[in-house]
Amino acid sequence: MNFIVLCSSRGTTFQAVIDRLADGSLTANCLGLVVDREDRGAVEKAKKANLPIKVVGRIKGEPREEYDWRLNEAINEMGEVDVIAALGWMFILNPWFVQNWEGRIVNVHPALLPKHPGAHGIEDALGAGDKETGMTIHIIDEGVDTGPILVQKSCSINPGETVDSLKPRIQDLEKEWYPKTLQMIETGEIQLKTKTPA
Repeated sequence: MNFIVLCSSRGTTFQAVIDRLADGSLTANCLGLVVDREDRGAVEKAKKANLPIKVVGRIKGEPREEYDWRLNEAINEMGEVDVIAALGWMFILNPWFVQNWEGRIVNVHPALLPKHPGAHGIEDALGAGDKETGMTIHIIDEGVDTGPILVQKSCSINPGETVDSLKPRIQDLEKEWYPKTLQMIETGEIQLKTKTPA
């Protein structure tokens, strides 16, 4: 299984994927990293791992659909991509892009979906007074964090918990389970819908 990583952040979970590729516990093939800016933290991690990098910069005022066309072109230039690993991609993908890669964009979200979708999953869980939260690995569909769930893992929310104390524990779950999920896709334990992209 060939995958690319789509990231617009520091790449905390991306580093865990790199580490599992290096130790052989993830046997899928990473074709490289696609980012929106050269200064993203994930870029340095990809360079250290000798992974190809494509930067698809945003143009001021450019419609989202046009950006996603360029994004799609860059992904296809990386090779025969089976799966897009969305790791900290902070932009909503255009419906056309999602349909084109239907069932093959794997996202991680810092909450137990369907509770607390959107950009503030950790804050929302704390604000709701939840006793537990966690992370969800799911397929991206045309909604916001509404796609089919592949893996969920939980952790307790302790009295007096803050975003700063809770976030690292959720990230630890993400770092453990995202590479494991990719490996389950690689071995066929998790079956994804396959559709040849345009």
